[in-house]
Amino acid sequence: MLGEHMPRFSRQNDFLGLNTRYSGPAHLFPCRQSNVLDMALEILMAEPVCLIENTSEQFMVNEEAVQILSAVTQPVVVVAIVGLYRTGKSYLMNKLAGKKTGFSVGSTVQSHTKGIWMWCVPHPEKPDHTLVLLDTEGLGDVEKADDSNDIKIFTLAILLSSTFVYNTMSKIDQGSMDLLNNVTELTDLLRVRTSPDPDVGEDAAGHVSFFPDLVWTLRDFFLDLQIDGQLITADEYLENSLKLKEGDDQRTQSYNLPRKCIKKFFPTRKCFIFDSPTDLKKLSQLETLSDDDLEPLFVQQVAEFCSYIFNHSMTKTLPGGIKVNGPRLESLLLTYVNAISCGDLPCMENAVLTLTQKENTAAVQKAIAHYDQQMSQKVQLPTETLQELLDLHTASRREAIGVFMKDSFKDVDQKFQKELEALLDAKRDDFCKRNLEASSDLCSALLQDIFGPLESSEQGTYSKPGGYNLYLQKTEELKAEYYQKPRKGIQAEEALQEYLKSKESVSATILQTDQALRAREEEMKEARRQAEAARAEAERLEAIQRENQRLMEEQERRHQEEVRQMEMNRARMLQEQQRAKERRLQEEAQRLNAIHQAEQARLQEELRRLQQVSRPPNDDCILL
Repeated sequence: MLGEHMPRFSRQNDFLGLNTRYSGPAHLFPCRQSNVLDMALEILMAEPVCLIENTSEQFMVNEEAVQILSAVTQPVVVVAIVGLYRTGKSYLMNKLAGKKTGFSVGSTVQSHTKGIWMWCVPHPEKPDHTLVLLDTEGLGDVEKADDSNDIKIFTLAILLSSTFVYNTMSKIDQGSMDLLNNVTELTDLLRVRTSPDPDVGEDAAGHVSFFPDLVWTLRDFFLDLQIDGQLITADEYLENSLKLKEGDDQRTQSYNLPRKCIKKFFPTRKCFIFDSPTDLKKLSQLETLSDDDLEPLFVQQVAEFCSYIFNHSMTKTLPGGIKVNGPRLESLLLTYVNAISCGDLPCMENAVLTLTQKENTAAVQKAIAHYDQQMSQKVQLPTETLQELLDLHTASRREAIGVFMKDSFKDVDQKFQKELEALLDAKRDDFCKRNLEASSDLCSALLQDIFGPLESSEQGTYSKPGGYNLYLQKTEELKAEYYQKPRKGIQAEEALQEYLKSKESVSATILQTDQALRAREEEMKEARRQAEAARAEAERLEAIQRENQRLMEEQERRHQEEVRQMEMNRARMLQEQQRAKERRLQEEAQRLNAIHQAEQARLQEELRRLQQVSRPPNDDCILL
């Protein structure tokens, strides 16, 4: 097997200064302008690596392959090949990679490739693109315990690829049609909403847009490309094989169904035929043979196939025209394999949702990091005014949202942008809180330094006639000095007032008698204010209680009125029902009476007639 002779990448190895784990900067392949980076990709992927391991019919994503994908930031063209085992799939994939060996080409009746293997190479025709080749486990292997394994392989190949190569032997027959008819099962697997008639999908164009282009390859082709004596191309042979029969009987429908599905889900189709590459004795050494050792027509056919793939295979694209790169392909891969492993159906919508969640979450984190960096560089706490801080926040917020918009991915309803804005608002609030704390701490230290001499003075200095005025004068001088200090922040005034308030007891002691009287007067005013406030509160509560009582009474009155109205309506309905019943009974009685009278009249008439019949006739005597 390929995995037996393929070396694993060492996580400690470095090549060209790039760590093979690719957990560092995501700019491994930014453009094709750098030959060094292209060389790095070729060195990294000197051979294929197992992408999806199939062990005991269970799929598992290879972490090593995922790390490689995560480093490919270029758009990817994904070519996957599927077909029966031992049909030469791996040989074609090696040719697409520009190598003679790589994907395992076996020569025995046993299937070599297990799971799905990946080979990432620079695209030979599309600058700034990476060609991702996927060689799949052969279908129809008799050693498999579960046929559903083939459907899973088939499904994953279609889901991941932008060009799907279907490799069969000799000719297009009903068996190969039925195998490809797995597409109809993929309709349910992908949960694509289409019409029951495969010809008429209500939104077929939109929902099959993510299906790959189909390239049907026929190996060891031995037929003549002719129809009714006319030469045809391989493409015409394919289209003729997909032609529908007329009729609506069950047999015709069974014949047409796979063809309808293939034509619907693969609107872009191409067919290639391949002669046998060499004689049977040399086939087991196919990897080692040069082109000169192969049939020239086969070499030409392979070259035409590769040229078509290179020039016509499209970039893997999600619904909405979203180009897929390595990390996005990684996300799709993990979503699909996880769904299959859990026994669920792989769903395109779920895959895109997972990709959206992953990339937009990363975009949010990147935007937040940018915001933090900008604020740390621009903001020096405490700021002189709150507006100064808010202006800096607004500028950094605008830049952060710009960073997010650049990296965001299909942010439907701006869900992640709103999440980012909420996080930025929270950070703004945190900066405001820290700004308050920084200003408060700075002002507290400054007040202690400036007002220290006043606190250290003996109270006796001001405990004399006019001492209170001296105290106030000194306080004002220190306040002026405090005000002259710059960048105290937005807590400057509040901190000063709190400090002065904390010294009120000292001022009260200095005031002595005259201040005591004023304090008493203030206490009385405060008591009156509190009493007035308490009375106003009591009146307010009482008014609320009266209003609640009125509302309850009004509600009860309405309830009673509704009950009375309902009872009246019920009584009126009963009366109307009774009158209707009486009318029906009266009408029924009248009808019966009319019937009775008619019957009596009929009987009387019958009696009269009988009497006439039974009356003896008059015997007239005839005298002779």
